[in-house]
Amino acid sequence: MSPGRIAAESALHRVRPLLSMDHHEARRKVLSLYKTWYREVPAIIHGYDIPKSSEQCRAKIREEFLRHRKVTDLRVIDMLLIKGQMELRETVNRWKDKSHLMRYWKDGVEAKPKDFLSRFYEGHE
Repeated sequence: MSPGRIAAESALHRVRPLLSMDHHEARRKVLSLYKTWYREVPAIIHGYDIPKSSEQCRAKIREEFLRHRKVTDLRVIDMLLIKGQMELRETVNRWKDKSHLMRYWKDGVEAKPKDFLSRFYEGHE
């Protein structure tokens, strides 16, 4: 093992987590953030007037949280917690636009048309 690699690994072990001291505390904070998002759904729907039901919004919130369930590093969990709290604050304070919220339901990027007529109809050159 190279000396640089040994120094990098020793520095990595000395870095402390941002918010949580152990996995139990991180789990508690994640569940608290999830519950807060869950409670804010009716206000978000009413405030932004989005064409989704409460069940659809809560399912999307659950999907977003489950997407990161395999993360085990405390620093990454804390970073995701901070990002989730920032997203919640931006959403509740209406610092976002309706289009920003609707992006969560977009399934992906649509493929560009390949043939001439399809490109012509879409307005592509």
